[in-house]
Amino acid sequence: MRLQPNEVNAIAQAAREAFTPGTSVFLFGSRVDDSKRGGEIDLLVEITEAMPPAELVRRRTRFVSRIYRLLDEQRIDVVIATQVQQDSREVVAAAKREGIQVAQV
Repeated sequence: MRLQPNEVNAIAQAAREAFTPGTSVFLFGSRVDDSKRGGEIDLLVEITEAMPPAELVRRRTRFVSRIYRLLDEQRIDVVIATQVQQDSREVVAAAKREGIQVAQV
């Protein structure tokens, strides 16, 4: 996994500030492969229950903004899925298959 401890800590702190208890955050994509270089930070955030779209956007914005403040601006992609609902998006399936959990709220 190509994240430094301070990056993992920043992601966990941002998740605690933006999401409810029970939320899990997984790193996926090129950053899970130690043999690769570069690449954005791809995160899957699994929330415990569905929420209105406006609330979801507000929380995602707070999460990414907090990471930016803690780590400076980096390329970060965030996908949000609900733990209790089936999500048919391929990106969610890939993230669950290949991802490494980096935070649990």
